[in-house]
Amino acid sequence: MSKRMNPPGAPFAPRNLVLVAMIALAVGVRLVIHFMPGLLPYNFTPVEAIALFGGAFFADRRLALLVPLGAMFLSDLVIGLHPLIPLIYACIALTVWAGGALRQRASAVRVAVAAVASTTGFFLVTNFAVWLTSGMYPLTGSGLGACFAAGIPFYQWQLLGSLGWSAALFGGFALLSQRYGALKAQPQAA
Repeated sequence: MSKRMNPPGAPFAPRNLVLVAMIALAVGVRLVIHFMPGLLPYNFTPVEAIALFGGAFFADRRLALLVPLGAMFLSDLVIGLHPLIPLIYACIALTVWAGGALRQRASAVRVAVAAVASTTGFFLVTNFAVWLTSGMYPLTGSGLGACFAAGIPFYQWQLLGSLGWSAALFGGFALLSQRYGALKAQPQAA
């Protein structure tokens, strides 16, 4: 098939199919964690890594946003919906945007910094929202501190998951790109 018929940014280009397959595999893990408690720590999910990876490697930025948010929505339909979903999806969208900063510059250090920053931002925003809206904590400084302290065990696993899954996604794609030349095309600015 000629490049003209199937350019690197085309939806069914080999590069995009591999990207979607890698993300689908990672999202499957989210469902496994939910339905097989104890197999992996609860927040050891690939969500932040998926968003960073999509932002860095999808040529079409709409697809970069649609894949992780669509995957989240489909898995949330199974796992369950809750009032903080719009805020969580906004955090994921910001992570996709941060992944865009890794285009053409996705070194291990930059990916790790982006993973730590996005996971920490997610933790701060969502725990603040829980404190503000859940009624579980008094709306005082000590209540906010208690809310953040209660979230630290979840944060540590989310951070480790983000770092580990980012290494798997970015590193796995780099290895596949070395083996299969069709994957080497870099995303172009949209």
